[in-house]
Amino acid sequence: MVVSSGTSGFAKEMAIRKRIGNIFNKREEDFPSLKDYNDYLEEVEDMTCSLIEGIDVAVIEAKIAKYQEENAEQIINSRARKAEELAEALRLSKLSNHALAEATDAASGSQVGGVGGAGQYAPAVTGAAFGQPRPTGMIPQLQPVPVGGGHDLPDDEESQKLRAERGGRAGGWTIELSRRRAFEEAFSSMWI
Repeated sequence: MVVSSGTSGFAKEMAIRKRIGNIFNKREEDFPSLKDYNDYLEEVEDMTCSLIEGIDVAVIEAKIAKYQEENAEQIINSRARKAEELAEALRLSKLSNHALAEATDAASGSQVGGVGGAGQYAPAVTGAAFGQPRPTGMIPQLQPVPVGGGHDLPDDEESQKLRAERGGRAGGWTIELSRRRAFEEAFSSMWI
């Protein structure tokens, strides 16, 4: 693994953590006790921190190579198990999206909103929650349900601004807050 000197420390750390995570991928159920699992996690984290800081890199790389050689079959099995779990989650997500679309259609009486592929956004009901889309890659019981209608305002530019203002105020935000913060940031950077 070669990390160029121009990259940020965060990118370097994430690359190292990803690499180590793909090699040292045992789970709690792979250990006889919780203490053994915690010791394993601590050892992996110590190696990761040492690699990030550049401490004893040659020694740690040798440990990693030895571990990979000794546990090659276990590493492959863990990766395969993870891939199967992801495939199952994707399958369940697609099933739940289909069921959600059918429930939406049944509730509205017609085809109102489409359901896209995993990770896409599609409105569930026209005008629901002020026309905001809902994420469609989630399990239905975890997916937010629109409350109320918002049909009292027409869809012109002025009413959209009013909706945005009401939504911001409901969350505790005001235009004065952003103005004050902009002034504070601008003047705090000046040296007198």
